[in-house]
Amino acid sequence: MIIAGAGSGKTRVITYRVAHLIRSGVDAFNILVLTFTNKAAREMRDRITSVVGTEAKNIWMGTFHSVFAKLLRVEADKIGYPNNFTIYDTDDSKSVLRAILKEMNLDDKLYSPNFVSNRISAAKNNLVSWQEYQKNEQIQADDFSSGRGQLGVIYQNYVARCFRAGAMDFDDLLFKTNELLKNHPEVLNKYQHKFKYLMVDEYQDTNFSQYLIVKKLAAVNENICVVGDDAQSIYAFRGANIQNILNFEKDYPDLHIFKLEQNYRSTQNIVNIANSIIANNKDQLKKNVFSEKETGDKIKVMRAFSDNEEGKLVAESIMFERTTKGLKWHDFAILYRTNAQSRSMEEALRKTGTPYKIYGGLSFYQRKEIKDLIAYFRLTFNPNDEEALKRVINYPRRGIGDTTVDRIILSASQNQISVWEAIINPSKYLDGRSSAAVSVFATTIQSFQVITNTQTAYEAALHIAQHSGLLKDLYEDKSVEGLNRYENIQELLNGIKEFSEREDIEEKGLDIFMQDIALLTNDDKDKDPNADTVSLMTIHSSKGLEFPHVFVVGLEENLFPSQMSLNARSDLEEERRLFYVACTRAETKLTLSYATSRFKFGTLINCEPSRFLDEIDARYLDLDLTAKPASSNNPFFDDERTAWSRPGGGGDTFSKPKPPATPKTTSILAKAHVPSPGFAPSDTSDLQVGMEVEHERFGFGKVINLEGKKPDVKATIFFKEIGQKQLLLKFAKLKIMNGH
Repeated sequence: MIIAGAGSGKTRVITYRVAHLIRSGVDAFNILVLTFTNKAAREMRDRITSVVGTEAKNIWMGTFHSVFAKLLRVEADKIGYPNNFTIYDTDDSKSVLRAILKEMNLDDKLYSPNFVSNRISAAKNNLVSWQEYQKNEQIQADDFSSGRGQLGVIYQNYVARCFRAGAMDFDDLLFKTNELLKNHPEVLNKYQHKFKYLMVDEYQDTNFSQYLIVKKLAAVNENICVVGDDAQSIYAFRGANIQNILNFEKDYPDLHIFKLEQNYRSTQNIVNIANSIIANNKDQLKKNVFSEKETGDKIKVMRAFSDNEEGKLVAESIMFERTTKGLKWHDFAILYRTNAQSRSMEEALRKTGTPYKIYGGLSFYQRKEIKDLIAYFRLTFNPNDEEALKRVINYPRRGIGDTTVDRIILSASQNQISVWEAIINPSKYLDGRSSAAVSVFATTIQSFQVITNTQTAYEAALHIAQHSGLLKDLYEDKSVEGLNRYENIQELLNGIKEFSEREDIEEKGLDIFMQDIALLTNDDKDKDPNADTVSLMTIHSSKGLEFPHVFVVGLEENLFPSQMSLNARSDLEEERRLFYVACTRAETKLTLSYATSRFKFGTLINCEPSRFLDEIDARYLDLDLTAKPASSNNPFFDDERTAWSRPGGGGDTFSKPKPPATPKTTSILAKAHVPSPGFAPSDTSDLQVGMEVEHERFGFGKVINLEGKKPDVKATIFFKEIGQKQLLLKFAKLKIMNGH
């Protein structure tokens, strides 16, 4: 067992061990190397090829799923499958489940395809067949108590449907391999003698199913080498079991343990704080990770009064570091615990003109659930918005199928009226049942229009989210994905709440917020994957990556560590390992940040700094710990001193402001502009670059760029008093001063 600390050259060790075996006369066909990502497998094969040549092609090397799919192709007939069986992806599986739910007349809200799919996946990864699922009293009791007593039958029907189709889903590739090796000893014997040398990368991430396959295959020769780091075991939510690596010596008493303890990636200070963090975990394999690189900067801790200010501080820091040190944008990464945290970071980066890319996920405003709710907003303000209408007319489901929508669109076209006119008079174009459902939808949208005229942006947005049924639909989906989507909607509502309470703008309606969103998302170009951009990602997505400068944001109790991790030591220790992974992504500089207040479900809450901050050895922090408030034992929670340095400051710069009762955004206006006498907006349909204009709030400016198509033309204007801004002309209210 090779215990490989962060940045210790794990891939190189695997590469050279395999190359050594081949050079020593081992037949490449007898070597099995299992990884967790195709990227890792390709990288290893390329490196081994560079050392031993084309013989590397004969190694059985790849992810667990790809290797055992290959094995199953050869042996499929033993378990009644064709050799050319289909592999279903997630969408295929959910489509099958939807058909089964329809046939069984089950409520697809109670039995949402996401939930059912996750339940079946968890069963398979724990090698629980549908027969065992139905016989297990505890499982059945759990299902019936949640009102989902038919899950076992759905599982049975799903397995039968896949089998009839000659298809396996992703989890079947491991489940069926276990079934094959268990029920066909001649097959097990064949592969035990074929794979004389086993190597498993990232062993700490193996689940029960993977563990059992490896154990069976290695049982004859016991020539097995696993590589991993218990301190980086962060995938329990996918079924990974850290005990597999912690108890490896119990499975193989003759085990030899080697430790790779030198970190070649990070500075000494970064390695030192990572060690001080992980030392708090009880369940671990002890090692002494060290670095012989330069000492490096101390780890800076930034404190903000709100999540929006946190985003602003991070964006300013990146701009300052890049400008003063001649760095590239791609030298920076921002890591967060949940996807929803990307919103404040994205908005701050956009405002400073910083190019960025969401890694391993969609931009916040491009996520389906966000686009769904925004489509409701769009339709409320412009009921003729056909794309928004098609997106939400039957989401959440209300009995308006595609055929009905097509009939409405066709009728509108034939009668030369808008689709909305057809919808508010459905009895003219549709039969009774369809007409009634469409009429209810039209009344719902009309009620939203009344609300937006009388309520604040936040009140209107919350009303629409609730009464559209969207919030309820997401709340009832208890899968990991469902929880993420629900959190993302809450984060959008939080952003609208903050917008509603800003003091630097006069117009705060939901329609004005929508204008801001349109500017953020309109005509977004696909980004070049090789472009020079700041990387934004969850910490889980950052595993295996490294960046010169890393920002870990949102270090607050109930966010990081997650509130769901506070009930058991094992869960809390996984959160601490996740923090360890985040810190060890940094090569040169690491910055940690937290906010003392954050909007949650539309309510401003006070936040307590993460316990993880308090666990770090203070010697390695760029922070004054001498002034602790009497009300708190945590030095990071201090109402009198601001524990961060503004970019450009020389060392720690402390100010003593009284934190505002609610987060306030500093006005971008140095002085209030007084409009010219008789100010009236001009017709801007023929606006040209170079023209001078006046805005009633921003003052006098010059048009420097125009982009987009009518009616969504976007103008970039340089205002003398406040600098450059982008405005949608259809909302901008500009007075043209001259024609030049």
